[in-house]
Amino acid sequence: MSSDRAQTVAVLGGGIAGLAAAYSLRRQRPDLEVTVYEGSSVVGGKLRVSELAGLPVDEGAEAMLNRRPEAVALTHAAGLTDDLVHPQTLSSGVWTRGAVRPLPPTVMGIPTDLKALVRSGIVHPSTLARVQADRVLPASAAAATGADVSVGALVGQRLGREVRDRLVEPLLGGVYAGHADQLSLRAGVPQIAALVDRDRSLLAAAAEQAERGRGNRVPVFAGIRGGIGRLPPAVAEASGAVIRTGAMVRGLARTEHGWRVLLGPTREETTVEVDGVVVALPASPASRLIRDAVPAGAARLAEIEYASVALAAFAFRREAVADRLPGSGFLVPPVDGRTIKAATFSSHKWSWLADADPDLVVVRTSLGRHREERDLQRDDVDLAAVALADLHRATGMDATPVATRVTRWGGALPQYAVGHADRVATVRAAVAGVPALAVCGAAYDGVGIPACVASAEKAVTQVLAGLDGRETIRS
Repeated sequence: MSSDRAQTVAVLGGGIAGLAAAYSLRRQRPDLEVTVYEGSSVVGGKLRVSELAGLPVDEGAEAMLNRRPEAVALTHAAGLTDDLVHPQTLSSGVWTRGAVRPLPPTVMGIPTDLKALVRSGIVHPSTLARVQADRVLPASAAAATGADVSVGALVGQRLGREVRDRLVEPLLGGVYAGHADQLSLRAGVPQIAALVDRDRSLLAAAAEQAERGRGNRVPVFAGIRGGIGRLPPAVAEASGAVIRTGAMVRGLARTEHGWRVLLGPTREETTVEVDGVVVALPASPASRLIRDAVPAGAARLAEIEYASVALAAFAFRREAVADRLPGSGFLVPPVDGRTIKAATFSSHKWSWLADADPDLVVVRTSLGRHREERDLQRDDVDLAAVALADLHRATGMDATPVATRVTRWGGALPQYAVGHADRVATVRAAVAGVPALAVCGAAYDGVGIPACVASAEKAVTQVLAGLDGRETIRS
């Protein structure tokens, strides 16, 4: 028998993907009753902002791609249009061979200007002959067949280990906290995969892409005045969905007419009956929840590993750092054996942060790579001290911070291992066979904010199709 009651959808996970899904569900179907269930005390996942020395400073990502439309469009929809900002500098360096050297123009580490590469001193002069030889190398097997390989294997073969270790590796470390020899070319770095497919020479293809980009006046990155961490609560409010924090989801089961969501601790568990479900959780908990309904997809989803990372942020008196912090920061190749993997001079990068307190300079350092958690086992005081020591060595300054904050993100970044695209395709195909169920988040199509939003929109399309194709029955 048909019922006139409103259809209901549960969004499991209140990170940016889950909140974007809730917003999209309500925008497309205002009649839906949408509830977001988040296990922690706040929404936002790894997008969070808090005070450091009285300044709002992001504890997770502080920028999003501006040339992809999804995240910027969501920012507008959330009412933050007037607070969209762009970096005032993108010049950065690489701390290697005993100095912070200017990062030459690259496409994800593939050099586009050999003269700038020579001037930087990042690679040994003997490497240049190997790099130049790429112009005449035959197309690789990966290019010829479309097969997936690791980024490190391809770049090492084509341009040599120094380009791989000192340019590509530190850039990947900033995105995935992973390793070039393990990350998928096609899923992890589609920019490089596109170069391989387009031209027999990586250098020629990268230079061509860079030339096309020079005419694009749209800024590459965007931020939000007051921190990217402002975006999740704004999206939550704009969605009109019910937001339940402190609501840990323990189980998910199919019913005759929809889904049963199991919530809360064992002794006080509750259940909620809904028509559709969007699972916007990391791979491991998502796999556990869909295991009974989609066993084949759950098994493949469980294969995705994650890296843990930490951010040590410092606030310095401006006069104490003088001119020791040029540009927006620097990357650190793991081959150099340092503890930090990058440093961002946030007050130089974002004018709103410098304007908020002209006497302070905020610097954020990042630590941690996949399967390298030893440094993260230090307590907060020791971890901050190690990060500060590296910062001093890199810049030559000896300033003492007026405030310090350490943020840890356990299991934060999914690793796009070789074969990731096929793995995700298998998961999605299996989930698509179950009505009114979808998955989304950083584990699927990219770890950046726009990619997470795009995955949420794809999930919403799938769930709505399931709801539309099934008449709601209620006894």
